[in-house]
Amino acid sequence: MSATPDQLPRRRSWLMALPLLAFAALAALFWFRLGDGDPSRIPSALIGHPAPQTVLPPLTGLVNNGAAVPGLDPAMFKGKVSLVNVWASWCIPCHDEAPLLTELGKDTRLQVVGINYKDGPDNARRFLGRYGNPYGIVGVDGNGRAAIEWGVYGVPETFVVGRDGTIVYKLVGPVTPDNINSVLKDAIDKALK
Repeated sequence: MSATPDQLPRRRSWLMALPLLAFAALAALFWFRLGDGDPSRIPSALIGHPAPQTVLPPLTGLVNNGAAVPGLDPAMFKGKVSLVNVWASWCIPCHDEAPLLTELGKDTRLQVVGINYKDGPDNARRFLGRYGNPYGIVGVDGNGRAAIEWGVYGVPETFVVGRDGTIVYKLVGPVTPDNINSVLKDAIDKALK
């Protein structure tokens, strides 16, 4: 049974509209799945896994009470709850979260670790001089390799690492007054138990 001459133009127009309909369906799917604008909801494959075993050099010239601030050694995670923050002086949200990290750094139950991402040492030291240094450890990730191993999407990102060296929580985006009280402190408290 073949199509009549009247049916051929309708069939062609339907076939021509099919790619447009498929695109519209995919666009709607992406809009609803990603369109809420909350990057902190992006899951991390590293939750429940050991923190990356990447050694990072210290930020040259950074001192705290006259002593050089050490770089990142993964052995430092064992036995302590750690808050690991990936930051850079050129990162605008990092400027906003700096005072909040300084407050978290006053909590003696945890160690605050910084990974300085693709930054100049002078700029990083100026940044910490301006806002205060909440970090007891600062590793320099000059080429971005460590950020890849940590599964970083972009700066800033913050991780909670348990006493056993396992990543227990990941916050994508800056620490804010809202998320510090709603999720971050809860994740820290759970890791401290």
